[in-house]
Amino acid sequence: MQIHSEMTGTVRKTAEVGTHLSPGDPIVIIESMKMEIPVEAEAPATLSTLHVSEGDPVNDGDLLAVLDPTTP
Repeated sequence: MQIHSEMTGTVRKTAEVGTHLSPGDPIVIIESMKMEIPVEAEAPATLSTLHVSEGDPVNDGDLLAVLDPTTP
């Protein structure tokens, strides 16, 4: 499952590749207009690939990460 940015901003924090995520866990935190907005997992998954690093600028639609769904 590909995760894309829904806003323009700067990446402030990222989860580590290989992290097992539960629904609501942050994958990436983007700062936009002095607000930190988390991009969260919607279902259980493992972070397989991260396409951004802390400090990177991102635009609406940019690929942030790829998740592998996990079964509960």
